[in-house]
Amino acid sequence: MIENYYKWHSPNIGREFEMLVFGDRGFPLIFFPTSMGRYYESKDRGLIDAASWFVDNGLVKIYCVDSVDEWSWYNKHVRPHERALHHQGYDKLLHDEIMPRAIEETGFSRIAVAGCSFGGYHAANFAFRYPESVSYLFSISGIFDIRFRMENYYDDNVYYHNPVDYLRDNQHPDLWRMGIVLGTADRDITRSQNEHMSGILAAKNISHWLDIRPNAVHDWPVWKEMFPCYLSLMK
Repeated sequence: MIENYYKWHSPNIGREFEMLVFGDRGFPLIFFPTSMGRYYESKDRGLIDAASWFVDNGLVKIYCVDSVDEWSWYNKHVRPHERALHHQGYDKLLHDEIMPRAIEETGFSRIAVAGCSFGGYHAANFAFRYPESVSYLFSISGIFDIRFRMENYYDDNVYYHNPVDYLRDNQHPDLWRMGIVLGTADRDITRSQNEHMSGILAAKNISHWLDIRPNAVHDWPVWKEMFPCYLSLMK
């Protein structure tokens, strides 16, 4: 499998950023790590190997990005409004630096996004904020309500990065054209959040698949089964 490592100074977060890219062609997919995870996590955990057939056959090119969770949502050393501001910088990095690169390198006009656990939050938040740029969303055991990291603080930056809030008011037509999968498990700690998000989408008549895997929990074995299954849905 073709693998490339990149590191650069991001003006949007004011620090260096790292990324692994797998494949040399195919539909561009940005993959987010779990809570405070690193860009190499999905490789180390075997998730990229689970998707190797799609990469090796040129169907998908996977951009495994780093996270800034430790600096943003999980940063207890700064006030909640600063956490949201730091995440806003990360959002701009994704939108202004990584997405254009992925589009230019692959020749596609849109991208896919995916992630496990807190990475599922990042994937869903990016997709729902920029539906004109995202064709597929695969949120795997994700969460969709960021307020548990905010200690009862709430402002516009929190609202516009909290999918369970802003999605209700979002009427962008491309939401109805996106391929959306919410993957979870019957004993997953995020099952209720996925069922709640499914209800929000259903109330808006947005087509999606709520995939609840039986006899499974919130962990990598089921995620490695889900990810290639979801990739097979891409057309």
